[in-house]
Amino acid sequence: MNPKLPYVLLVGAAVIIFILSCMLLSRGGRSPSCESQPSVEEKTGSVSQSLVFADLTAEEMSQVVRYLQGHLGVPLVDASRARPSDNCIASVDLQVPAKAEVLRFLDGGGARPPREALAVLYFGNQAEPNISEFVVGPLPTPAYHRDVTERKYGGKLPYHRRPALGSEYEQLGAFLKTKAFAAAPTFMKEVLEYDSTNVAFQTTVPHGFQSGDRVTWFVLFQNVSGFFVHPVGLEVLVDHSSLDISQWAVSRVFYNGQYYRDMAQLESAYVQGRISVEKVRKAPRDGDFSSMKPRAAAAALFPVQFEPQGPRYSVRNNHVRFQGWSFAFGMSVSTGLRLFDIRHKGERVAYEISVQEALSVYGSNCPAGMSTRYMDGSFGLGRYTSPLVPGVDCPYLATLVDTHALSDSLRPRKRKASLCIFEHNLGSPLRRHYSNLQALYYGGLVNSALVIRSIATVGNYDYVWDFIFYQNGAIEGKVQATGYPSSSFLHGDGLRYGNRLWEHTLGTIHTHFVNYKVDLDVGGVKNSLVAHDMAFEMTRAPWSPEQQIERPRLTKKVLDTEDQAAFRLQSKMPRYIYFAANSKNKWGHQRGYRIQITSFAGDHIPEASSMERAISWARYQLAVTRRKEEEPTSTSIYNQNDPWTPTVTFADFINNETITNEDLVAWITAGFLHIPHSEDIPNTVTVGNSVGFLLRPYNYYDLDPSIYSHDGVFFTSEQDFTACEINPLACLPKTASCLPNFPPFTYDGFRNM
Repeated sequence: MNPKLPYVLLVGAAVIIFILSCMLLSRGGRSPSCESQPSVEEKTGSVSQSLVFADLTAEEMSQVVRYLQGHLGVPLVDASRARPSDNCIASVDLQVPAKAEVLRFLDGGGARPPREALAVLYFGNQAEPNISEFVVGPLPTPAYHRDVTERKYGGKLPYHRRPALGSEYEQLGAFLKTKAFAAAPTFMKEVLEYDSTNVAFQTTVPHGFQSGDRVTWFVLFQNVSGFFVHPVGLEVLVDHSSLDISQWAVSRVFYNGQYYRDMAQLESAYVQGRISVEKVRKAPRDGDFSSMKPRAAAAALFPVQFEPQGPRYSVRNNHVRFQGWSFAFGMSVSTGLRLFDIRHKGERVAYEISVQEALSVYGSNCPAGMSTRYMDGSFGLGRYTSPLVPGVDCPYLATLVDTHALSDSLRPRKRKASLCIFEHNLGSPLRRHYSNLQALYYGGLVNSALVIRSIATVGNYDYVWDFIFYQNGAIEGKVQATGYPSSSFLHGDGLRYGNRLWEHTLGTIHTHFVNYKVDLDVGGVKNSLVAHDMAFEMTRAPWSPEQQIERPRLTKKVLDTEDQAAFRLQSKMPRYIYFAANSKNKWGHQRGYRIQITSFAGDHIPEASSMERAISWARYQLAVTRRKEEEPTSTSIYNQNDPWTPTVTFADFINNETITNEDLVAWITAGFLHIPHSEDIPNTVTVGNSVGFLLRPYNYYDLDPSIYSHDGVFFTSEQDFTACEINPLACLPKTASCLPNFPPFTYDGFRNM
């Protein structure tokens, strides 16, 4: 035997052992990283065309500001430090072109509409102060401006209707600290332990009881985390109607159930011992019961979704594509998230879907609470869009989109991660069937949908706004409410107006109403409104005439006029109501899209109220009107501060015009009644506080379009369902056994505040 042979065998064995060890270690070690599939192909034209709806860029906003500064002939003060007696730019936003112009451009090969901005200006430094709106264009290099105020509103806008700037609230805060509280030093120190930093304020609206009023109740809270549920019992009514800040005055004071002429009278009554004092226990800075800091230690991580082969949607500029869907998106300063040119399978189904307003009407036995009617659009649902936290506000791997806004300032501000877009596996089938009769098979489709989301934090409330696109051609608009409940100081008969949430905290009853604009274009611009429902009919059984059968039958009605198409909030509405096209599907039915509303709204404010017309859109769960350029929104940012003479009255849109074969708009209202309860501490959860609507194809297609989805699963008892080519689920151990690339956590929500 060759003496070298044992050594050769030993070396060979060592090499084999090393190779096997590496293989075993590689199998048991780290999984490979997920590899993205080629991204969704975009047609350059569709991306370019969607820019007609794109929000203004920061540079365009700055150009508009510079143009206005140089062409109006009056000094413009930065709104962030403007006094009521100054001229300033309140906001700059996109001026959306007229629909006819846009459609000529998108569909008819017409010229691109000029890109323009809408600027809202306050002119306080003139003989007759007013609000003016200017269209400025063309962008990016402005050369003209038009005052469109009178054309839009039929006259000049009175100055008292202006939404309050942040600077006005800062000036009011300074007035309270330096003037109002200084008139009651003993009371403030001994009852509230006031040190100029330990009190927070919350404003109320509207400002008074009649046109021209600008008188506001301010509620005082302990200045701690979650201060909204820490009232101290003191509320102060400030008259700030004068443009001269030195003329502002306290016109009424409320403390623990009693009213006083002013702070001096409150001080006098306290010093003389004529006040029933209810001293509130001082809360720590973290708020104690209102702190959102978790009370439990971290444990096993919650489930996380990821895309094993990369995103199956694309986002380019303001254009999104996903599984047959495409749309353009934008963010209005006042109304927030809005979508345009929504198409499925290449065909437009809606021209615009947008939020219009969020309304809350409160009750209380305290003056501020009982008079509060928040119209959040006047504060700015887009302006107060908050930065999103990946992993909580949106899935960790969602696409985050930055937006820009110019309001209360001469400089545009970048809102980091103010939108997110993601595909969401809902964890349930969109459709399925298991057959154990005759043939044996299983067929199903996972319900995976695309979501575009923003979250607006307006004061105490956070509104989660979603538009969701399903593979069967349905669209959902949904809002979920969270944040802190507003509260009053608990005294007297307070429990008639809510529940006790803590020692001195009354969670006050209130309603939430949300209004949407849905401009459906089903099979074209011209549509009709059709109602289908059911009725029972009695008949004799043909095979047994002596027997009676109660059978449901289909009822059909074309709703010819706007009056017929206006359904009051609590009234019965046809269960199938749809926009019908002038074309038919393969089976001879008018192609349509059905409107289905999810709502459990409280009651609308009585129409006898002097301010009801300002929120008259909330009378209706659904109203369908002719589309008109002069009726672009259901309300106005100016309605909040003068609801007694509303700038826009939605009820006037409904004037019995014919709506057969016309360009139609559906105005949808959803809402819920909120009676705060102990589980709203530390703050309100989204579960059960979600309302909205669905737009569902109704005979629009010849069959369910999701049958063409690549996600479908089907196998029979005779097939090898463990084979990838038969059942894609069998490939999951291979295709999904990879590690997603989770980027480091970042958050810019506390920068540039």
